[in-house]
Amino acid sequence: MNAIKVFLSHKNKDAHLAAMIAARLRTQHQIDVYLDVIDHNLERSGPDLADYIRAEMEKCTQLLAVISSKTTESQWVPWEIGVATEKERPLASFVSPPAIIPEFLRKWPYLQSMQDVDQYATVSKNTQLVRQDSQRRSTDSIARRTAFRDFHTSLKARLGQR
Repeated sequence: MNAIKVFLSHKNKDAHLAAMIAARLRTQHQIDVYLDVIDHNLERSGPDLADYIRAEMEKCTQLLAVISSKTTESQWVPWEIGVATEKERPLASFVSPPAIIPEFLRKWPYLQSMQDVDQYATVSKNTQLVRQDSQRRSTDSIARRTAFRDFHTSLKARLGQR
């Protein structure tokens, strides 16, 4: 059985907020999180760092990106979102005021409070159960794409987004 593991993408200046989100997912929802603020291997640079991050993302089942006014300075957050999209991983953003979510990210659900993080966790667990059932029956990309869409549709509905 594949457990949920969230890759928490963020600008290092948003590490405090990312750590709060990670703590909530871990303690209140028992969801594993990869958070690079505690990863000493990130002293790498360039292609080595990209390979390392991609390998860590491969161990995760979905991505949650912290978006703030500081995110525009980041090259890694958009890159990580792109990798998650390419791999058809469930994707959502946590938008920290006064940041405004970029138009291209409105395609996916966006969270604005810790209560929204709770909704994210609930939908993640429900979708994971469906995904595991689908994988037992079939390992094809159609089942993966369906679970990918179902996650986004369900979470957006819970958050009142279209």
